[in-house]
Amino acid sequence: MANYIDGFVLPVPKIYLDEYRQVAEKVAQIWKAYGAIAYFEYLGNDMVLEGTKSFMEVVAAKEDEEIVFGWVVFPSKAVRDLANSKVPLDPRMTDLVAPLVNPEKLIFDASRMVYGGFKPLVRSNG
Repeated sequence: MANYIDGFVLPVPKIYLDEYRQVAEKVAQIWKAYGAIAYFEYLGNDMVLEGTKSFMEVVAAKEDEEIVFGWVVFPSKAVRDLANSKVPLDPRMTDLVAPLVNPEKLIFDASRMVYGGFKPLVRSNG
């Protein structure tokens, strides 16, 4: 159970979802080039459970936005830490992310993203 996971939740405007997906597919390959063993992003579908705070509330999602829940799996925290220091400096990331953070067409708003690194607690496969 040595794997380490970075998890994130963010809103994406519905009209830009395809553009975001295309970038995320390329970003996944960059993370894997720096040691990630898996990369996942899923769209919210059933987002409300009575008595709990939803991801929609946490990221202040608007009606015209989808919730993206993702995680990146690393073989260890050390590999994750090294990847986190190198990926932001990779020129491919700059080229990919720049159109997403354009204020005139904001697709990715980091100030509304929830993020964290996670070490194993319980793991049950199969």
